[in-house]
Amino acid sequence: MSSVLYDAPGPKAKRRNLLLSVVFFAVLALALWWVWQVMDDKGQLEWALWEPFTTSEAWTTYLLPGLADTLKAAALAMVIALPLGAFFGIARMSDHRWVRIPAGAVVEFFRAIPVLLLMLFANEFYARSTDVSSADRPLYAVVTGLVLYNASVLAEVVRAGILALPKGQTEAAHAIGLRKGQTMTSILLPQAVTAMLPAIVSQLVVIVKDTALGGVMIGFTELLNSRGTLAAFYANVIPSFIVVAAIYIILNFILTSFASWLEGRLRRSKRSSGAVLSAEDEEVNPAGTGAGSSI
Repeated sequence: MSSVLYDAPGPKAKRRNLLLSVVFFAVLALALWWVWQVMDDKGQLEWALWEPFTTSEAWTTYLLPGLADTLKAAALAMVIALPLGAFFGIARMSDHRWVRIPAGAVVEFFRAIPVLLLMLFANEFYARSTDVSSADRPLYAVVTGLVLYNASVLAEVVRAGILALPKGQTEAAHAIGLRKGQTMTSILLPQAVTAMLPAIVSQLVVIVKDTALGGVMIGFTELLNSRGTLAAFYANVIPSFIVVAAIYIILNFILTSFASWLEGRLRRSKRSSGAVLSAEDEEVNPAGTGAGSSI
């Protein structure tokens, strides 16, 4: 099938694509074999290094508590950043300059600062200006940094998603007498959510991964930080990195899979929300009158 942006490949193109695919997988297999050989030569495949992960002690003492802290910080940051980002994204489109300009300044300011720097600033702020205990301070700092940065990014996602909708949606809402706030909450935002969902999920994945920055710099006991303690106890640095990387991959795969399912469900519900009359219905009730109509 051909379109304006895509031409169906012919016989030569199909052979070329097949050849390139075979070459790619061959190179990938060679690279994996080389990595395997290097690890084997360095003794990183010895069973003594991997055996701790088959015991409950490594998981209950190190990995699972670290994973729980990672999920806790990520969940708190998501719950706070999503509505905050939606608020600032909508505020940037306000007709009032006293709302639009401050919202834009906040978004641009926090979006320009690295999330790690925000965590460090937050950690120092909580240490010098609040009564937050030293045990809770890393969690507060990590969540604060993640919220400030990701809320500003999500604000731009929300604004772009709403502006991408056809102008006819807004004009139709105004034509039936809806105010701008009603148009935003009842017409534009529900439609934009489906379009924005992939970008929002990508940012949520970033939130999960960025929790590791707090473990590296301010001692937050998340998954990667717990891995360091485990590796020091069992002397299995490379295997511990591989296991933790696999945990992150599984965790983010679950998150993206759920988002894909939710996006498909939202699209199906929108397609099925309107009643469609068949040809038989039109023949039986050509004038649109029936049991449900009154004259």
